[in-house]
Amino acid sequence: MIPISLHKFDHSGVAAEEYTLPREKLIAGNPKQTLWPHYTDASGKFSTGVWQSEVGKWRIHYTEEEYCQLQQGTSVITDEQGHAVTVTAGESFVIPAGFVGTWEVVELTRKIYVVYQA
Repeated sequence: MIPISLHKFDHSGVAAEEYTLPREKLIAGNPKQTLWPHYTDASGKFSTGVWQSEVGKWRIHYTEEEYCQLQQGTSVITDEQGHAVTVTAGESFVIPAGFVGTWEVVELTRKIYVVYQA
């Protein structure tokens, strides 16, 4: 029997990774983004953590499946056809692989993410 190992979302033991987006993705602003990676499986295909972004807007193209639970802030996610969805703290949603559009952080946004890269 394999012992079960739990991974708690506790920032005290996780180093923050700060970065900005490549210029070609930016539409507005130059938001600093912070990532607290909490878990990645042995295959590297499944990962979880916390992500945060300052105000700004950029192009997105998802190659992975992502479940998100917003803990703070407001963002607007818009698909290629111009259909926009506003998400706020307390809401959960999934962005499927293949999604193309934009992500706009209207108010500092923090989310828990769960990603699966097929």
